[in-house]
Amino acid sequence: MSEDKRICLHTCCGPCASAPVERLIAQGYEIIMFFSNSNIYPRKEYDKRLDNARRVAETFKVRIEEDVYDHASWLDHIKGMEDEPEHGRRCPKCFEYNLERTSKFTKNKGIEAFTTTLTVSPHKPSKLIFTIGDSFPGFVPMDFKKKDGFKKSVYLSKQMGLYRQRYCGCEFSMAKP
Repeated sequence: MSEDKRICLHTCCGPCASAPVERLIAQGYEIIMFFSNSNIYPRKEYDKRLDNARRVAETFKVRIEEDVYDHASWLDHIKGMEDEPEHGRRCPKCFEYNLERTSKFTKNKGIEAFTTTLTVSPHKPSKLIFTIGDSFPGFVPMDFKKKDGFKKSVYLSKQMGLYRQRYCGCEFSMAKP
């Protein structure tokens, strides 16, 4: 990476952003959080997660920008994979969709580097995310699970009183009654 210490952080939610934002600040980065999550359903859930991401941005005094919410476009991107099990073939397509959106945003803002909060979750394989991310210019593979990242995110979330969701985000990952 160049001397430019700006980085765009694809942000899936407030709890997952908390520890990565803290770590990137400690490493001297100027962060722009990018909330790009057209996979989240329903819209009420999306708004709740966006609100919590904004609270993290406010707490750490970093900028946050919101992508256009376009659930229909996301559904089109994963078409044919609706019946896949959680952690099946749909998930990498979802990661791809959000990372591609983040890559385009980063390029449009003249920022050379981006990474994602997705790697803080123990439910998301960092190696898979890195493989997908590597197909986009400027992607920096950062495994936020390392150094007790997930544990730290749980702690910070409690400290900030953040909402911790019970499913990944899409309607296909919601618990069946």
